[in-house]
Amino acid sequence: WWEKEGFFTPEYHINPEGRTFSLCIPPPNVTGTLHLGHALTVAIQDSLARWRRMLGCKVLWVPGCDHAGIATQSVVERRLLREHGKHRQDYGREEFLREVWKWKNEKGDEIYHQLRKLGASLDWSRACFTMDEGFSRAVTEAFVRLCDSGLIYRSEALVNWSCALGSAISDVEVEMKQLTGRTLLSVPGYEKRIEFGTMVTFAYPLEEGEVSVSTTRPETILGDVAIAVHPEDPRYKDLHGRACRHPFTERLLPIIADALVDKELGTGAVKVTPAHDHTDFLLSQRHSLPHLTVIGGDGHMTSLCGQWLEGVRRFDARERVMEALMEKKMFRGRRDHPMSLPVCSRSGDVIEPLLRKQWFVRCGEMAGKAIQAVDDGELEIIPSFYTKTWRNWLSNISDWCISRQLWWGHQIPAYRVSLPNSKNNQEELWTWGRTEEEARQRAVTKFKTLPSDITLSQDTDVLDTWFSSGLFPFAMLGWPRKTPDLAQFYPNTILETGSDLIFFWVARMVMLGTELTGQLPFKQVLLHSLVRDKHGRKMSKSLGNVIDPLDVISGVSLERLQEKVKEGNLDPRETTVAMEAQRKDFPKGIPECGADAMRFALCSHKIHGEDINLSVSQVLSCRHFCNKMWQTVKLFLIILSLRQISPLSSIDRWICSQLYSTVLQCERGFENYELHSVTSTLQSFWVHSLCDVYLECVKPVLAAGNGAEDGEVQRARQILFHCVSVSLALLSPFMPYLTEELWQRLQPHGGTADPSTSLCVQGYPQSSQLIDLLAYCFQYLICINPPGCVIVWVVCTPTQAKTLLRFAPAVNTLARISNLHLHYPDDSENSPHVPSAPRPPKGCAVGVVNHSCQLHLDVQVVKIPVQRCYHADACLHKLFWLSLLFRLRVISWINRRTQSPNAERRSSVRCSSYMPKLEHRNIKRRFQSV
Repeated sequence: WWEKEGFFTPEYHINPEGRTFSLCIPPPNVTGTLHLGHALTVAIQDSLARWRRMLGCKVLWVPGCDHAGIATQSVVERRLLREHGKHRQDYGREEFLREVWKWKNEKGDEIYHQLRKLGASLDWSRACFTMDEGFSRAVTEAFVRLCDSGLIYRSEALVNWSCALGSAISDVEVEMKQLTGRTLLSVPGYEKRIEFGTMVTFAYPLEEGEVSVSTTRPETILGDVAIAVHPEDPRYKDLHGRACRHPFTERLLPIIADALVDKELGTGAVKVTPAHDHTDFLLSQRHSLPHLTVIGGDGHMTSLCGQWLEGVRRFDARERVMEALMEKKMFRGRRDHPMSLPVCSRSGDVIEPLLRKQWFVRCGEMAGKAIQAVDDGELEIIPSFYTKTWRNWLSNISDWCISRQLWWGHQIPAYRVSLPNSKNNQEELWTWGRTEEEARQRAVTKFKTLPSDITLSQDTDVLDTWFSSGLFPFAMLGWPRKTPDLAQFYPNTILETGSDLIFFWVARMVMLGTELTGQLPFKQVLLHSLVRDKHGRKMSKSLGNVIDPLDVISGVSLERLQEKVKEGNLDPRETTVAMEAQRKDFPKGIPECGADAMRFALCSHKIHGEDINLSVSQVLSCRHFCNKMWQTVKLFLIILSLRQISPLSSIDRWICSQLYSTVLQCERGFENYELHSVTSTLQSFWVHSLCDVYLECVKPVLAAGNGAEDGEVQRARQILFHCVSVSLALLSPFMPYLTEELWQRLQPHGGTADPSTSLCVQGYPQSSQLIDLLAYCFQYLICINPPGCVIVWVVCTPTQAKTLLRFAPAVNTLARISNLHLHYPDDSENSPHVPSAPRPPKGCAVGVVNHSCQLHLDVQVVKIPVQRCYHADACLHKLFWLSLLFRLRVISWINRRTQSPNAERRSSVRCSSYMPKLEHRNIKRRFQSV
């Protein structure tokens, strides 16, 4: 109904002031299902969007979906292999892409269904998919412009290579698995587990003697081109500049000295394999060393290794190399070694650094602009402590590899040029263009030849998914075309996302947006913390603690949870661990909680700072709050009947002041993006102020009312309606479903029922709008015990009075009182030198310290004109109840000072029990008279 009525489109709202609010959703993968991290993002973004929409802004929140090149291609490949027994190479590129589009059309909308279940108020008419025609046009335009400006270039460099995928992958898709020592891990394509976390030591022969080196990768020994030692390592000072002989190829390898070498690692001497290690590659550039690639892209050893290893799988080759070293008596030992193992997050394969010719983006200059934008205050990062992280990372950024060896994705709009008279076939000649014809014309100009002499072949690689995602803030609005949306909603108002994406997505959007549009893509970046399980562990399928938001919304049995684990691609051991963890954490499954309760629970956590440890019990607690709301409104509907206004009582004024304070705190919380303070304030008002205090006070009045003519009954009903309707509006950004339902039921009783009206497009309550109501409720604000008017009497024994006189200044300071009067019986022997004060006046609040000591607080009243003070809550509620209870805390302190030493130990345990012993009758009588 919301979507049908167009409430979520900016065109629905007429805003003469031209205020806009725009943001984009971090596009989830088309292959995936939402997890709690997505749910947190949606809950925060939707709360902000709904709040701004209710404030009258033209809100544009664009939904999107990422084509997820690696993930989608892997899913479709597995499906084709399972159903038809074919690999993608059996189909050919064009036919395989048709299969991918077929799968996308069948399954791709599931992610949108999940977002709708969460209540996301997205403008679905502008939904954007990164492989759509318009978005693909933007990707091509961005590539061509960056090539023209020299920011994209082609070069040979080391990349993170997944042999299982046959492609380079981005840094964000590499997980570092921490190993404490020898560990057996499953690797795709291997039947047996492979050993990692060990360091092997073997010897390289010298003319006289040998040099021992240590490595975790003996299989790359055939690619060694040098031995490196630290220049200040005394063990190898005599070897600088000498050479050793390779045990298998008889090549002479120079011994080089470089400070990059860690003297404490292994033997202090390391083998240098530039084509398969990032540090070694840097060493090769410093010392002009050759690059020998001994492992191919398929994970098999190359012909450079010789016939005995050629074609052997890399980890099988590791064992053969070890055996050969033992045969040659060059093996010197193996020991456990803690290490970080790079693993592909998509396939679980161990990353192989490989030397490949790829397309790269120069990031240095663009990163400098991104740093300057934050330093100059043009871009605000919230919370601000991420600013230092932003500056440090961008200051040390390396160029970005954007090539991927896949079929699904944006094919790179670059073309290799073949010329008929080219002498060097090894040299690559490239051009680029928005179309093949444009690329041909560029080649004609660049190589000064005829069009008929040029043969073009487009690069078969596709662009990194993060490249297209980096264009999202402006490509979703129609860029490079000058559309009305681009003119009105760009730059976006804010970007809200997880803190883990600050580099891989946020920084790249800032760099690409500034370079391609001349403007920052957004003005603020709001980063939220990561969601972990209730034990503080990162959510992982292998741990069995990943929670599907839809399971929390609708509920799920333990049996179904276990079925999902079995349907995954975990190995048997991980499956057993995950299922056992589920049986422990969810013995009865996950109870149905609803979307509103889950959203409210997520927003109730402080999103800035430490990670969020979320448990289902917290969501269940919020579901109970939803039930409280439902039952409260159900009661209201029974007793509600609005009539003419009658004079307000003290308790009516008090609840109105509480409502005003709640609105004020909600305003501040939203403006500061502190949603946890907003949710806490709203829940406290509804449960404690509205239900526990006001409703309980007026229940006798409502029960006694016999007709609509009863003014007191009508007044209570009117205040109830006002408080509930305003509270529902305040809660609407967090609980859209429940508040809409309850608000629609209330409208017929408000006299403004309109079947086409929705709560989501009503005005959000503002403190400035409640001032007139407050002024009506309070011709005068009642101030209890203003500063300088707090008087306390202590009725005690003479001995106790002596003790209190010694500490009178401390009592006056700690309790913030103006006068402390001591009343005690006249006892010439034990009486203090100060005469006893008169007895305390009647009507005081009384606190019982013990059988011989009582504390009396005089409640004094003054009136302040409403024009001089808008904070009514500070006058009635806060200054009365809170300050009264605060001052009575001194009871326990007096108790300890006035009792015997033996009793002091017991009183420290009992002191908190004295607080409920106040004579509430006196307080209630005085409060009613006020």
